[in-house]
Amino acid sequence: MSGADGTRSGADGERPDGDGGQPGADARADGSGPGVDRRPWAAERPRGRPRSRAVERAIVDAVIRLLEEGTSIDGLSIERVARTAGVGKAAVYRRWSGKDELLLYVLRELEEPPYEGPTEGPVREILLGVLEWQRGIGVAKRRSTLLRTMAGHVKSHPRLWRQYHDTVVARRRAAMLEVLATAVASGELRDDLDPTVLADLITGPLLTRMVLRPWDDLPEDLPRQIVDGVLEGIRPQDRSELPPGTG
Repeated sequence: MSGADGTRSGADGERPDGDGGQPGADARADGSGPGVDRRPWAAERPRGRPRSRAVERAIVDAVIRLLEEGTSIDGLSIERVARTAGVGKAAVYRRWSGKDELLLYVLRELEEPPYEGPTEGPVREILLGVLEWQRGIGVAKRRSTLLRTMAGHVKSHPRLWRQYHDTVVARRRAAMLEVLATAVASGELRDDLDPTVLADLITGPLLTRMVLRPWDDLPEDLPRQIVDGVLEGIRPQDRSELPPGTG
């Protein structure tokens, strides 16, 4: 099937003619793109040579520009993206296996600012940093029509949503579970609760406002209210057992 610009399309997005539809060596089947640092809440490391990073940036910017200019997601094609970026289609397919994977990568680029909070130290400080980072994502989505459009497109396509869940949502949850497990092992948190329940108690209130009640405010002190309120119930009962500086 051909699109308006003559490119071939399929259920999984555009494919270049003549290459058998196979992505290049740098493409990722999960949509994460080339060389992504998968560590949650960490800034991405530079990828490849400067020239390669410049091409990647041009491709991402081209997707954003086309969507902001009114191109629908369904009307977006790899050929149009490549032409707008000033590169060949092969440059796109070396990095992403198709349009869906490219869109997931662009969504993550727009959605996830670099995490600058603490990754070590008292669990309260880490949780405050993580929830403030997530609150920032929620605020950005509310302010950006483009982000809402892309997120809505992903949610309306089950395969894309599964990929987003597996590469973004699951990654964040795994990181939260690791933080909580470390705090339990150090004695900062109770050890008689299911770790997944602890994670839900911490992230649930914020996600409720971001997803189920998008009209509710996301005030700056919301992370503190959540963390301090929940910690009162999940800290060990004997405060004398807490490590110094965490009581």
